[in-house]
Amino acid sequence: MEIWQDISFWMLAGLFLLGAGTFTLSTISGGGGAMMQIPILNFLVGTTQTAPLINLGAFISRPARIALFWKYINWKVFWYYVPTAMIGALLASWLFTEVKIYWIQVIVGLFLISTFFQYRFGKKDRSFKVELWYFIPLGLMISMVGTFTGGMGPILNPFLMNVGIDKEELVATKAAQSFFLGLSQIGGYTFFGLLNPTLWIYGIALGLGASLGNYFGKKILLKMSKLSFRRWVIALMVISGVVLLLKAIPALL
Repeated sequence: MEIWQDISFWMLAGLFLLGAGTFTLSTISGGGGAMMQIPILNFLVGTTQTAPLINLGAFISRPARIALFWKYINWKVFWYYVPTAMIGALLASWLFTEVKIYWIQVIVGLFLISTFFQYRFGKKDRSFKVELWYFIPLGLMISMVGTFTGGMGPILNPFLMNVGIDKEELVATKAAQSFFLGLSQIGGYTFFGLLNPTLWIYGIALGLGASLGNYFGKKILLKMSKLSFRRWVIALMVISGVVLLLKAIPALL
């Protein structure tokens, strides 16, 4: 098969290890695995292919995370978020090559960095009031930006934490939401020709590694205190904010 002539074994092994490492950290910090992969995959496959590859790998790993955390899913928040998230992902896939969202990335990046001060590095349980209906517009906005960039999971964390969701429940609820969001993302990428056979093979390697990372992450998460978890979540949000700024600012200059 000609396709395998262009596939590097070392690339497959590297993507597997990248998925395992980032999704172990992602599980103990409430998400952000995809965001951590962005700089590395930008270098390996190019900026235009990073978002489809990240979202494909994450989608492949989500059934494993859902199975591991099924009993913790908050279905009330799930149903407020998912319908508009699926619509946003399809719309963003259609606009993928036409729209530039650098200013949105700057705003989101600054918001994520500000969570360090909002939560006083985990000492506060909540920083602002959140109603369940907020997740309807959040689903649309976060899914659109995440489909463009390849990772927006951390921005949902402050809203989940401020509605009273923490630790295993936060990881589980986001996994269930992200699975249905992923259906729209991968369907949209495929329909509009953004996923080629090589990216599918690389995405499977990335996703299998991420599935293993989910398992290791759960083992660690069950032993963590709520304060430690919040601190990991906040640290990942700040790092993700910095990554978004570093990615967006050069494009604006």
